[in-house]
Amino acid sequence: MDSPDLWAGLPTLEVPPGEGETAPDVWEDPIPLTGRRERPPFPAHVLPAWLRDFVAAVAEETQTPVDLAGSIALAVLATAAGGRSVVHVRGNWREPTNLYTVVALPPGNRKSAVFTLLTNPLYEAEEQLKAAMKPVIVEAEVTARLAKDAADKAAAKAASADTDKRQEMVATAVGLAQTADTLTVPAEPVLLADDSTPETVTSLMAEQGGRLSVMSAEGGIFDIIAGRYSGAPNMEVFLKGHAGDRLRVNRQTRREYIDAPALTVGLAVQPDVLQDIGKVKGFKGRGLLGRFLYSLPVSTVGEREIITAPIPEESAATYAARVIDLTLSLAEWTDPAVIQLNPEADAALIAYQKCLEPQLKARGGKLGHITDWAGKLAGATARMAALLHLAEHLGHGYAHPVPEATMRAAIELGEYYTAHALAVFDVMGADPVLSRARSVLDALRDNGWEDVSRRDVFTVLSRSEVPTVTDLEPALALLEDHGYLRSYQPERTGKRGRPPAPRLQVHPHLRQGSR
Repeated sequence: MDSPDLWAGLPTLEVPPGEGETAPDVWEDPIPLTGRRERPPFPAHVLPAWLRDFVAAVAEETQTPVDLAGSIALAVLATAAGGRSVVHVRGNWREPTNLYTVVALPPGNRKSAVFTLLTNPLYEAEEQLKAAMKPVIVEAEVTARLAKDAADKAAAKAASADTDKRQEMVATAVGLAQTADTLTVPAEPVLLADDSTPETVTSLMAEQGGRLSVMSAEGGIFDIIAGRYSGAPNMEVFLKGHAGDRLRVNRQTRREYIDAPALTVGLAVQPDVLQDIGKVKGFKGRGLLGRFLYSLPVSTVGEREIITAPIPEESAATYAARVIDLTLSLAEWTDPAVIQLNPEADAALIAYQKCLEPQLKARGGKLGHITDWAGKLAGATARMAALLHLAEHLGHGYAHPVPEATMRAAIELGEYYTAHALAVFDVMGADPVLSRARSVLDALRDNGWEDVSRRDVFTVLSRSEVPTVTDLEPALALLEDHGYLRSYQPERTGKRGRPPAPRLQVHPHLRQGSR
C-alpha cells in the first residue's frame, strides 16, 4: 500500500526545451502523489491491563501485528456489550456500543488463528446462555402447546354446542385462542453469526432482541451484501444495524420489527478485498464504508520469530473469564444500560470535535475527501470510550461515569483509526482527483510521450473515470504541482487564426519507465 519514492537517489536530467518553452532546462525529482501514509501501530497500551496483556501475548505467540488482535478485541467487547448498553454523550446524543471493525492483511498472516483465540470466550458465553435458557424454552413450548390444545378443544366444543350455550362457549374459545396467541417461545440465544445473508442477519437480530455480531476471518460478507449471489445489493440491515435506526421488514413471507438494532461486525480480510469493495456501487454512496474502523497494519511475514513465548495460562484464563462475565452480566438487560461521561471526559471529547471540524472542509481539509467516515469519528470515539470503560468495570460500568483518562484513550484509538482510514481510502480511490492523476501517470508511462496535448491524454483515458476534458484539468494541475508535468504555450506559427493550445512536457523518468 505504501508507494516507495521511485525518484529518490536518481540524477536529474537535462532536457531540451520545447519550442516557445520558457521553463528551466533541469527537471527536479517529482514529489510522489501520496507519499507514505503514516500508519501507527495499534496503541494497545490504552486497553485495560487484562485485555492489553492478552492482546500482546496473542501477537507475540502468533507473530502477528498487534493491530490484528487489538481490533478484534474491540469487536469482542462490542459483541458482549452491543445492544445491551448505550453511552449518553450529551443532550439527546446517545451512541450504541456496537462497532464495525476490519483489519486487512495479506495471506499467511494467521488471521484465523488470532480470530479463534480472541472469540473463543464469546462462544463459551453463548453456550452458557443457551444452557440457562433451555429450561425456560422447554417450559414455554409446553405452555404454548397446552394453551393451543385447550383453545382448539374449546373451539370444537363451541362448534357442536346447542344454540343456547354456543355464544358463551364461543366467547370462551376466543379467549383461550387469544391467550394462546400471546404466548411466545423464546429463541435460543445466539451471539455470533458468520458470513450470513442480510435476510438471515435480520431474522437473527429480530429473534435476539436486536442484538447480533458477524465475526469472520474472511471477507465474504462484502460479496453477500453486494448481492453477488442474490443479484441485488442488500445493505439495509448493515446500515441501520450500525446506527441503531428502527428497522422494519414487511414482506409476504415475513414481517420483522427491530426498534433498536445493534449489529457488530468484526472482520479480517485481504487487502485486495478493500480495493474491491471501494468499487461496489452504493457502498460509499449509501454510507456503508463510512461505518467501519479500518486497520491496515504492516505484515510481519518474513520477519517472524520461529520459537515464540506461549500465551501465559493466567492471562488467557483472565481474558476468557472477563469476556464471559461482561457478556453474561449484560445479557438480561432489556432496556440498555446507560453509561454516562463525567464533565472532564465530555470536555475532552468536545475539544477533539473542535479539532476535527476544520479537517472536514471539502477544500484543504485533511479529511475532506472522506467526510462520510470522518463525520462518524466522534461517535465512534464515544463508543470506544464506553467499551473501554465496561472492560475496566465489567458489568458494573453503568454505575460509574466514564473518566477523562478513558476518553483520552479512546481519542488515541480514534487517531489510530483515522491514520489507517486515510491509507485505506487511498487504496479505494476515494479522492477522484488523485485517482485520475494516477491514471494519467499510467497513460504517460504506457505511451512514452515527451510532449503531448491535453486532448491526446484525454483520448486514451476511460470515459467512465474521466468523462470530459474539464474533469481532466484538476488531475493535470496536481501532476504539474508535483513536478511530473510542465505546461507551456507553443509559439504561434502564423499571424492568423487561433493561438495553439497549451501543451504538456513529461518528466523524463516517466519516459524511461516506458522502455
